[in-house]
Amino acid sequence: MNHSFSIWLVLITALLAANLPFINERWLAVIPRSLPKTLWMRLAELVVLYFAVGAVGLALEHSAGQIAPQGWEFYATTAALFITLAFPGFVYRYLYRHR
Repeated sequence: MNHSFSIWLVLITALLAANLPFINERWLAVIPRSLPKTLWMRLAELVVLYFAVGAVGLALEHSAGQIAPQGWEFYATTAALFITLAFPGFVYRYLYRHR
């Protein structure tokens, strides 16, 4: 697999996963719920999906070669990027006026 394709695959996966908690009412888009999700449930789901996308990125890095060691700076930056990618879903759910 090409390295640039792997990077784009992780970025698109992160974009979809970051907006997933705000677009539907199912837990992890699989388990149906009878009540609407609260903001705290959506944020917890966002954390779970952050680690899932990280696992996808780690698997792609492992298939490309040796895994580079990462410090706390890497995880702080990727968490900030993931939260930034979740902004359109947050705006759609809480700031956009639904008719």
